[in-house]
Amino acid sequence: MINIIKSESIKYKRTFTRRLILLAPLFFVIIALPQRFFIPENYLRPWQLLIDQVYNWWPVIFIPLGTALFATLVDLQEKKAGNYRNLRVRNISPSGIWIGKIVLMAYHTLLATLVLFVSVIISGLITAGGDIPWIEIFTGGFILWFTSLPLIPLQLWASTWKGTFFSMAIGFIGLIGGVIAAPKSYWIYVPWSWPTRLMCPIIGVHPNGVPLELSDPLRNPSVIPMGVIMAIAALIIFTMITSILFNRREVR
Repeated sequence: MINIIKSESIKYKRTFTRRLILLAPLFFVIIALPQRFFIPENYLRPWQLLIDQVYNWWPVIFIPLGTALFATLVDLQEKKAGNYRNLRVRNISPSGIWIGKIVLMAYHTLLATLVLFVSVIISGLITAGGDIPWIEIFTGGFILWFTSLPLIPLQLWASTWKGTFFSMAIGFIGLIGGVIAAPKSYWIYVPWSWPTRLMCPIIGVHPNGVPLELSDPLRNPSVIPMGVIMAIAALIIFTMITSILFNRREVR
């Protein structure tokens, strides 16, 4: 498996895919810079406002569409590299290749999350004042990353099965469905809603971007361990199912 991951990693070197994943979080720095020039002198935005904005946009928009685009680029890159022909000339397990791709995509989304941390801190130093809320930044960011992992095998399979348009369509539908389901009782059944739902008690913001009242049920932190456990289970299940489907397709 280590050799498979190393082999897959080579395909990412000097590619647009890697640059896109790592540069996407810098979007928030790009937003912060012009704000610094146009806001009144001696005016600083509070850190909470910045975190509410970033950690609401990231799970609502960037995670569903970004994961779909990432999966599409990985699939297109594989097709340019031979469309899995190496499986037919070498004794390589299709399931192993598939799991290796998922592991490497998870690693790159973790790198994107680390860049997001840096982007939030830089943006805050530009536009906010006061002490940096380290715990909220890192706790929220890692939970966003962790609960987004189950989407990787789903989107990768959608792209491999039906191509770019289908993968992006699933991502867009997931975006809409995630926002709708997040404040509802059935949010646990919609994986695209998990990152957004878990941000409600962490940052105190409704999925629609409106701050929550202190007594709002969406602030109940009991959903956090539930969401994390579901993310672990779903990642394992989705990876197993999609690897079986991929293996059956490639051995034909």
